[in-house]
Amino acid sequence: MDKTTKLNILYDYYGNLLTKPEQSHFEDYYFHNLTLAEIATNNNLSRNAVHKAIKSSELKLNTYEDKLKLFYKNNQIKQVIKDKELLNQLEDLI
Repeated sequence: MDKTTKLNILYDYYGNLLTKPEQSHFEDYYFHNLTLAEIATNNNLSRNAVHKAIKSSELKLNTYEDKLKLFYKNNQIKQVIKDKELLNQLEDLI
């Protein structure tokens, strides 16, 4: 899995744990494909400040996963469960 895909998945799990500015910068960069310069201009920040905020968000998301392992555990459960109906019910709960 590439870095961007993993970060997007981790954001789904842990994005609410980031501050509102971190969420906004992360979403602009990864979901809306804005450049660092565009995000900086839109938020009256320096490009470097935006870069640091996004890198900090990435680090936080990876740290949350390292500690809580929600994404890892979800994948492990899906691998163990072979019954499609049961798996669908589980995915509805998660």
